[in-house]
Amino acid sequence: MDTLLQLKDEIQKEYQTTKKFFEIYPENQNDFAPHEKSMKMMPLATHIAEVFEWPNTILNTSELDFANNDYQPKRFTTKEELLKALDENYKQGMNALENANEDKLNEMWALKHNGQELAKWTKYGSIRHGLNQITHHRAQLGVYYRLNDIPLPGSYGPSADYQSFQ
Repeated sequence: MDTLLQLKDEIQKEYQTTKKFFEIYPENQNDFAPHEKSMKMMPLATHIAEVFEWPNTILNTSELDFANNDYQPKRFTTKEELLKALDENYKQGMNALENANEDKLNEMWALKHNGQELAKWTKYGSIRHGLNQITHHRAQLGVYYRLNDIPLPGSYGPSADYQSFQ
């Protein structure tokens, strides 16, 4: 089985679907959140875009410690910035997969906070977790769109707003 080929194919499909969602992103709604505990719309979309880079981080490190790194979430204000970040992160993630080998996917990778292990998977499992994050948060973004009367593009077939396949 060519696992890398399958991962690349899935990430490419998720990229295309996410791009459709970002192309209709409503810039005048950056601070919309359906609940006080919910992430605001632009930070949510930004997070989705950043997840496409994760294969690069995962394949080139053994862990990510949230308390001991210099990561700062990006702060975008425009759809153009969001689409550019999506493209750049997708290219980085795909490039890492292009340069990996199947054995690399069996290595372990961990999420930590101040040295305490929060989760640990194989690098394959970590990348799969990232793909699940993309799907989950894009569905969340779809709810935000729906609450703002923004017609949804199809994800895995037509949406209720578009009855034909796009």
